[in-house]
Amino acid sequence: MEFESSINKSDYKILIVDDVVSNVLLLKILLSNEKFQVCTANSGEACIEQTKAEKPDLILLDVMMPGIDGFQTATILKKNPETQNIPVIFLTALNNTSDLVHGFQVGASDFLTKPFNKEELIVRVMHQIELVAAKRLIEVQNAELRATIANRDKMYSVIAHDLRSPMASIRMVLNLVVSAATPETVGPELWELLDKANKESEDVHDLLDNLLKWTKSQTGRLNVVTQDLDLNDIIPGVVDIFEMIAMTKHIQLKYQGIGSVIVRADNDMLKTVVRNFMSNAVKFSPENSSIDISVGLQGDFAKISVRDHGVGIAPERLESIFHKGETTYGTGGEEGSGLGLQLCADFARKNGGDVMVESVLGEGSTFSLLVPLKK
Repeated sequence: MEFESSINKSDYKILIVDDVVSNVLLLKILLSNEKFQVCTANSGEACIEQTKAEKPDLILLDVMMPGIDGFQTATILKKNPETQNIPVIFLTALNNTSDLVHGFQVGASDFLTKPFNKEELIVRVMHQIELVAAKRLIEVQNAELRATIANRDKMYSVIAHDLRSPMASIRMVLNLVVSAATPETVGPELWELLDKANKESEDVHDLLDNLLKWTKSQTGRLNVVTQDLDLNDIIPGVVDIFEMIAMTKHIQLKYQGIGSVIVRADNDMLKTVVRNFMSNAVKFSPENSSIDISVGLQGDFAKISVRDHGVGIAPERLESIFHKGETTYGTGGEEGSGLGLQLCADFARKNGGDVMVESVLGEGSTFSLLVPLKK
């Protein structure tokens, strides 16, 4: 085996426990010749002390010993968190079923029946050492993976924090410039550049906002704070934010409510989901079309839907759209990261609701958010 050949036996220590000196010497010679580190004990009590002191990787433990026997010794070792994961091979002349069952019940990894031969001994020992080596490798890889994830999350958080403030300032300045300027006052070429820069600043700001929230959500630093919210106080305000952006593409926003609808949800998370739905609808709608925003009821949930008449979504993408995170492009060439919809699904489920999508390719899409009604 390739894995076996990569194991350096001298890195592993084996504790031999037997009250018969000749057995200890024989095992010590055999295992030392295989280049293992070897330590010994002649009783159950000595085994427990040696295990704490030497921290062996494997214990060969005789069953029949004066004082506490091998089964009792193993029971004590397995109750101690510091020694419970050390594999134990019982050395025994017993071979009836009840003794084998008892041995496995007290934590045996394997049995070696006396008298044993060298080949069987080495095979059984190597099997346990391979398992120990594999476990160590997994633990190292898990530690490296945890460190990588921590560094990634820290990087995302730093990027989002450090870029979000200056980007918000750039976005505000460009909003003001575009609202004050016209193609006639600045010239058509400059106006086109300003308009493009304004749209891209909106996209970058939204991406950084989503990135910051996603990182906090995934690292458990974003708490859900639910409260009673009237959707008629919240949804129109979110729609208004997109009026100016929609106007640049000559898109009409139509909101339809049903009176007071009180839900139990986190205010910021709710707005984030609807903002992402609105942003995508504007991106993927052609000029001179409309976007319909509606609030309705579905069982114990309020249903907030954003319907566009845009490019639609291919059927094979519908199932994975809320968790795939792939880059997409809008009708004006706007680039999306795919992160927004992942965040929407995460936030909806954290609030006890869900997200859904219906779409016909070439006709448009409807993204919906289900939010629990106030009980």
